[in-house]
Amino acid sequence: MAIKSKKDLRIRRHLRVRNKVQGTAARPRMAVFRSNKRLEVQFIDDDARLTLAGVSTSGKNAEAAKELGSKAAEAAKGKGIETVVFDRGGFAFGSNLKALADSARAAGLKF
Repeated sequence: MAIKSKKDLRIRRHLRVRNKVQGTAARPRMAVFRSNKRLEVQFIDDDARLTLAGVSTSGKNAEAAKELGSKAAEAAKGKGIETVVFDRGGFAFGSNLKALADSARAAGLKF
């Protein structure tokens, strides 16, 4: 059995989640990506294969995640989006993603 890298394992987790999560025009997918330097959020309509809105930060600590959650909610509200499906992208729902999700919920997004 070949040794898998962390990236390969994350992609497998993400594919398992993506088999169950589908974004529509009425309820788009809120996809989160975490790199070594920043956090990114996109609102995606999978039926039309269209990105409706996207926001990113310059840092990746919990404070930046809270700020990103509120910015993402504002961007979604600007596009008329109120309810979303949360897609953590195969990443662990740890302190940063939890802070992002909580601040997005506090700003008015429903998921």
